[in-house]
Amino acid sequence: MESLLEVRWHGRGGQGAKTAALLLAESASDAGKFIQAFPEYGPERMGAPVQAFTRIADEPITMHCHVTNPKIVVILDPSLIGGSVDVTAGVPEDGIYVINTGATPQEMRDKLGIKTGKVFTVDANQIAMDTIGRPIPNTPMLGALIKVTGMLELETLLEDTKNKLSKKFAGRPKIVEGNINAIKKAYQEVKGE
Repeated sequence: MESLLEVRWHGRGGQGAKTAALLLAESASDAGKFIQAFPEYGPERMGAPVQAFTRIADEPITMHCHVTNPKIVVILDPSLIGGSVDVTAGVPEDGIYVINTGATPQEMRDKLGIKTGKVFTVDANQIAMDTIGRPIPNTPMLGALIKVTGMLELETLLEDTKNKLSKKFAGRPKIVEGNINAIKKAYQEVKGE
């Protein structure tokens, strides 16, 4: 892993971008890394574009500003591509895009208008419907992200996410189990170039 890894999450209110950014950071922290995770949004409402950010490092993180040049961009809603938010802004040529879509990586590369970097796709909405019963793509996207970057071990993410969600959804083990299965399924199904 690079000494400082920055991830920018793009989604819409209600899709869990903020929660995913926090779950990733907390799992990295439990693995001994230094972390930051925070959201950015305007009027908080369901369906409005939101961004969240995660920083992971081997050393203490001393900067406290927005992530402007993320190595990794996770897009929970592909309708944001080509819209009012430039999801490619500040991404280096060797950047990584992980997109929630049933489209192919090449189709998304064309839609993004990029020639370099890596593009990965996974149908996180369908995975969420199959495992959780609702189209909330955040936990499947975590599984896909871990697979394509190798930033954390899958078992570390699964164990930490299970612990966090068991507290949040106390007495609702089917929700916890569904999210764990969503992570595993996306980890297996993500494809890229």
